[in-house]
Amino acid sequence: MDIVILANFCGDFSEKDNGRFLYLAKLLAENHNVELITSDFFHIKKTHRDSFLPGYPFKITLIHENGYPKNVCLRRFASHYSFGKRVAKYLQNRKKPDVIYCAVPSLTAPLEAAKYARKNNVRFVIDVQDLWPEGFEMIFQIPVISALLFAPFRRMADRIYQAADTVCAVSQTYIDRALSVNKKCASGACVFLGTRLENFDSNVRANPVLDKPEGELWLGYCGTLGSSYDLICVFDALVLLREKGITPPKFMIMGTGPRAEEFKRYARENAVDAKFCGQLSYDKMCGVLSSCDIVVNPIVPNAAQSIINKHADYAASGLPVISTQECPEYRNLVETYKMGFNCRCGGAEDLAEKLALLINDPELRREMGQNARKCAQERFDRKITYQVLTKAIDLPDTKE
Repeated sequence: MDIVILANFCGDFSEKDNGRFLYLAKLLAENHNVELITSDFFHIKKTHRDSFLPGYPFKITLIHENGYPKNVCLRRFASHYSFGKRVAKYLQNRKKPDVIYCAVPSLTAPLEAAKYARKNNVRFVIDVQDLWPEGFEMIFQIPVISALLFAPFRRMADRIYQAADTVCAVSQTYIDRALSVNKKCASGACVFLGTRLENFDSNVRANPVLDKPEGELWLGYCGTLGSSYDLICVFDALVLLREKGITPPKFMIMGTGPRAEEFKRYARENAVDAKFCGQLSYDKMCGVLSSCDIVVNPIVPNAAQSIINKHADYAASGLPVISTQECPEYRNLVETYKMGFNCRCGGAEDLAEKLALLINDPELRREMGQNARKCAQERFDRKITYQVLTKAIDLPDTKE
């Protein structure tokens, strides 16, 4: 088959790139003709890509996008709009594919792809990575005004979901949202973002941490330092441990984002032993993360996130997790596998109590860590789970 993968947000296309769509394109290219269409604007670094990309067994097409300076700004919406219109023009001039496999979000490009697929009788498969506009509504919580402001985006999302011949997503929560308006598909295909465990393990072996003092405990966090992540709650919990006479673990923070300076200042003002590692390459992140003893998943109240990137890496590291995330899907995963503790969202005292249990019980850390690794093997290993995506592309998911 001739398969187009359309994904606005891709990684850096390096050998160390752990992106979902690069991995899927490689997998599909073993048996199909594949073209990956993406933006020439690199969302993570907020810079435009070099037009030259290393050789892959599939075609990579960069569509120009104007770009934007911040994750949340008016220029971002304008940038995505122009990208979508350029994608529409490109598809009109391209040979008709058999399948369009489309990441959602953004919204304009997927909507244009949906219209093209319907007009040209092309199978349209969506892969929901996040819920828009729900994620932005969480940031702009202004009664009535927010609902009116984001209503057009909600209608766009609904039209995309309705058009899909097959619905894939990174969590069942997102599947359910799409199927709430899609009347064609039976159940959808839920495949967590995941990681290739053998690659993760190879990265850990190649990037050992040699400067960790013997007997020192580390608490690990990897991800964006942004509005969705409640690192303030973690800092407060570490202060509470200290006040109770418990030596808190060193907080290893991997990542960057718009709240980085605020978090650094808060940690400094509260004398929290925290190391801000910055944006590490994926292979180095694997090494640092696996050198930790506990990992933390601090999500703010009412967040739209469900199963996200860090969940796969946390499980792969074989470490117990402390989580404040409200999402029932992830909370159930933590409870089912007994791989850590769920805490009250925003509850520094609760988080401190659960941390104390793990700090004082090495055997409990070991048991929960083993359970986390089992979860990774069964639910997050791409070598196994991504076969579901390839089947979803080959076989329509229709109601009787």
